[in-house]
Amino acid sequence: MMELRHLRYFCAVAEELNLTNAAKKLFIAQPPLTRQIKQLEEEIGVILFDRHPRGLTLTPAGQYFWQHAKQILSKVSVTIEDTRRVAQSGKTVFGIGFVPSVFYGQFPTMVRRLRQNTNAEVILYELKTRDQLDALKAGKIDIGLGRIYINDPEIEQSILFQEPMLVAMHKEHPLAAKTLTMAELAKLPMILYPAGQSPNFADICIDLFARNGLDVRIAQQVNDIQTALALVAAEMGVALVPQQVNRLTRDDVVFVQLEDKTITSPVICSRRKEPYNDIMQTATAILDELVEKQKSERSS
Repeated sequence: MMELRHLRYFCAVAEELNLTNAAKKLFIAQPPLTRQIKQLEEEIGVILFDRHPRGLTLTPAGQYFWQHAKQILSKVSVTIEDTRRVAQSGKTVFGIGFVPSVFYGQFPTMVRRLRQNTNAEVILYELKTRDQLDALKAGKIDIGLGRIYINDPEIEQSILFQEPMLVAMHKEHPLAAKTLTMAELAKLPMILYPAGQSPNFADICIDLFARNGLDVRIAQQVNDIQTALALVAAEMGVALVPQQVNRLTRDDVVFVQLEDKTITSPVICSRRKEPYNDIMQTATAILDELVEKQKSERSS
């Protein structure tokens, strides 16, 4: 019968692709590890590894099993950790993942009200949207707030609202006192964020130019919005940012409006496809109320 140790052994071998190294990592001898992997393959009825003289490679079935085995082990680890938290605090753990650019709007109000109105231990995780989906499936978080739509059969995503985009530029920039067109913006060196795996917010920005038949002059790509604004302050370029970011106060950076008001970025809520518990229902109701408030403030 398959046990958690089989998954741990398999994941260690999948990471190392070498039985000797994996055995050292697991602090066991190589022959028992080889037997455990063989037993796992026999129980599943598929070959997980192709054996070569100099090591191993994962078969397509092995690749698939590895992705899901990691999620299972992660969920077990999170469940144990959360169980300990519940025992210590008497509260239910509710994890929220978020991208930094949503933190400057209504998000802190949601967290505060959720803590006030439920018996929840709210844990916050700064995660990119793709990482939020992995965290949702692993049980690390219960809800994610991001900006990228990623099709996943286990996750439901809904657009909360479309947020206008602004241009962050140095306060002494010659164009800082006017409303900008995309054509004017395309002539300026652009600082994009975040760097790393697509899809991400940088892709949204590049797509905005592409839809207008324009190219982007990328000066630099950085990991986060704070670094992007620091480079703007250093006059190394300009950055497209969601409107909520203008709540950040910097003496050397101003936020300039775009002439085209249809240029926006979505704020997307991600959840697991499962029935809502009481805390999720409360969180959803608070989110809906805050979104309606934001929409009415924008239209007034």
